[in-house]
Amino acid sequence: MVTNERDIRQQLVREAAHRMMVAARTAPKGKGIDIVEIGMVTEEDIARLSEEMKRISAETGLKFFLRDAENILQADAIVLVGTRSQTQGLNCGHCGYATCAAKPEAVPCAINSVDVGIAIGSACAMASDMRVDTRVMFSAGLAAQRLHFLGEEARCVMAIPVSASSKNPFFDRKPHETK
Repeated sequence: MVTNERDIRQQLVREAAHRMMVAARTAPKGKGIDIVEIGMVTEEDIARLSEEMKRISAETGLKFFLRDAENILQADAIVLVGTRSQTQGLNCGHCGYATCAAKPEAVPCAINSVDVGIAIGSACAMASDMRVDTRVMFSAGLAAQRLHFLGEEARCVMAIPVSASSKNPFFDRKPHETK
């Protein structure tokens, strides 16, 4: 039996995305408290995500959302990493407020955001080890957050589209032209 890589590429990309999710989960967390949310988007949900990005572009006038909305359609999977909002009680001031009690609820705890960053770094390191194409996208993450793909409480969601092609489709992108 001969298996052509093209016939199993999508399966391999999804397996890589699963491993990226595990790497994000096992990444170190501030104070050892795990409030990171992780998921994977495929198939028709990638299309839903793209449509939401187009809506955000229409609302905000930010054209890079249109470019990225088209770009994610080249992904076989998209890994999502976000956090539930929970102050860590350190009174560290990294959020801009002297104490956790003084921090307004709408302001994210800096430690939560750092946890997301570390999880993304771990996921991207795994992607590199697996030799798949990725890029971290704020735009797709915001759309996923608005769609509650990681639940209603997830904040600071970032997206990592994943592909395996002869050239990474998530770089060297052209700005979206408006007519």
